[in-house]
Amino acid sequence: MLVVSLAPAADAAKYAADLGVGTLAMARVKRGVPAHRRHKAILDRAKGFRLSKKLLFRPANEAVLHALAYAFRDRRRRKREMRQLWIARINAASRQSGLPYNKLMHGLRQAGVEIDRKVLADLAVRDSGSFARLVEVAKKAL
Repeated sequence: MLVVSLAPAADAAKYAADLGVGTLAMARVKRGVPAHRRHKAILDRAKGFRLSKKLLFRPANEAVLHALAYAFRDRRRRKREMRQLWIARINAASRQSGLPYNKLMHGLRQAGVEIDRKVLADLAVRDSGSFARLVEVAKKAL
């Protein structure tokens, strides 16, 4: 029967030998390869940045993290901005035909026309004749 007591670290080897495991020391972990790989990945993402943000890891890491946060935020912001642009274009074109944006949209909805703002804005810019016919449809439905 093996009795293990709380012995000082100097006796650890004796107890390890009794257990048949050799030594209790763990293998040394060298972290150079994963660190270099991680640093290289960050510096590759920082290509095109200015000054030390493309050369040194810590400024590059901060710049890349900020860039990713801005990209996440602006993917959502771009959707809002595009909708605002479409509404402005539709409003400008419909006012030329004598109907403000809100009345146009209400009239189209009443008439059962289901064209989204993106297509309406494209029609307003590229095909004013078709857009004018849609405005007439909206006027009749009001």
